[in-house]
Amino acid sequence: MRIFRTVALVGLAVLAAASCGRNEAKIEGTLAGAPDKDVVVKLLNLNTYTTLDTLRTDPSGHFSGRVEVEPEQPEFVYLFYKDTKIASLLLSCGDAVRVSTDTLGHCSVEGSEESAALIGIENDFRDFSAKMSAASTSEELSKLYVAYYRKCVKYIMENTGSLTCIPVLYQNLNSEFPIFSQTTDALHFRNVTDSLAKLYPDSKYVKALERETARREEILSLNARVSTAKELGFPDFILPDTKGEKVTLSDVDSKVIILYFWNPSDASQKLFNTDVLRPLYEDYRARGLQVVAVAVGSDKPLWASVVKNQKLEWVNLFDNSGVATSLYNVTRLPASYMIVDGEIMTEKLDGEKALRKHLDKLLR
Repeated sequence: MRIFRTVALVGLAVLAAASCGRNEAKIEGTLAGAPDKDVVVKLLNLNTYTTLDTLRTDPSGHFSGRVEVEPEQPEFVYLFYKDTKIASLLLSCGDAVRVSTDTLGHCSVEGSEESAALIGIENDFRDFSAKMSAASTSEELSKLYVAYYRKCVKYIMENTGSLTCIPVLYQNLNSEFPIFSQTTDALHFRNVTDSLAKLYPDSKYVKALERETARREEILSLNARVSTAKELGFPDFILPDTKGEKVTLSDVDSKVIILYFWNPSDASQKLFNTDVLRPLYEDYRARGLQVVAVAVGSDKPLWASVVKNQKLEWVNLFDNSGVATSLYNVTRLPASYMIVDGEIMTEKLDGEKALRKHLDKLLR
């Protein structure tokens, strides 16, 4: 048996060397109790899956295939039987893995330490989720969460060079309950991001993690500024303008500020810029009115183009991190607020006529 295992390991090593030369990884496995069935191979493409291949099991449940993997760019690859995920793999160029699984997803893997670690992480999270669902008191829930959170922190601190840290950082009990939910968790994100960026600078997963890390750091920085800032009558924020320069809302020195959140891709909101906001701005800016327009979205070039083409001369800012929208509890666009002498006005004004009448009183 020992000789056979040595030969098997040598065989895997030979396959690995050959696969790396072809920029690929080899998958071989058995799906118990499923002869002549389809195993679907899917690639994690950040937030979605891309189907790569469909492997057919033989009468004994055996299947095999290859996945393209670039050097130094490991890929998260998942095997599905119908709608059930039956194996999770983190494959590097040259890997030759052997998977043993069943139709319920009870899985083990040989030939890839990263894949084995990934499966272990998913099993731990599954156990934790089950315990949370079964907990009957808030005290029990709290203890379970704290213990699991500490376990996750320990894992990422001990494995900062492993891409398996990424799914740990993104774990959620549900859409509103991420495991790493504290603002100070930005420090953990940064630690992992910096370590992985040195090892896998071209990885799409690491680049996405960098964007999330930057978003969390912005929120952490904002919280720090708020806790030490002078008392204001409105939530403050810092966002980039069209030149990439940071603008602080509290530094906008005007008696009246119209704070306007909008979507640059929406035709009606672009029309509002020219038909309503611009006439107001031109009529009242000399008397102390300023418009701070915060564009919300991910298409920064489109926003810059709209600002330039419409010749919007007020303060134009871009919020792709969601910091400002979160502070002002913006749930739909467009949304607007009026800040008067450093205080948010609570009175609602319906229509341009009412707004002009109010501005005439404020800006005499």
